[in-house]
Amino acid sequence: MREKSIDHVLRATWQGVAKMYNEEASKYGATMAIAFTLLNVDKEGTPSTALGPKMGMEATSLSRTLKNMEDKGLITRTPNPQDGRSVLIFLTDYGVEMRNVSKEKVLHFNNIIAQHISEEKINHFYEVTSLIYEFIQDKKFFNND
Repeated sequence: MREKSIDHVLRATWQGVAKMYNEEASKYGATMAIAFTLLNVDKEGTPSTALGPKMGMEATSLSRTLKNMEDKGLITRTPNPQDGRSVLIFLTDYGVEMRNVSKEKVLHFNNIIAQHISEEKINHFYEVTSLIYEFIQDKKFFNND
């Protein structure tokens, strides 16, 4: 397929963003997945079962990421007192420090974009991507019913 397609542009752009964030995260001994997880753990603790859906991450990948984060001293796991089947994920002091670094990097990325693209265009981008995501969730593509 020679002409551009929406899915090609989305994929190529996301791969570029992921590569950029992984290169930056590697300076801190981390990955984009670790940074993203740090940004999604609440200060009051987050049930491990809630993280996957919250982040759109598969359980296997999330388990591997959490194990890696625990090994690096970024998180601790505590039995969930409200649900004995799950654990709560908490950030350690080092995890909070790295969360702040991650947040700073995301805000920097967003600020650079905002400096070069009008607010109106950014709002259109959000509108279009939200609709695409909604169509996917509603199974508007490839549904054989």
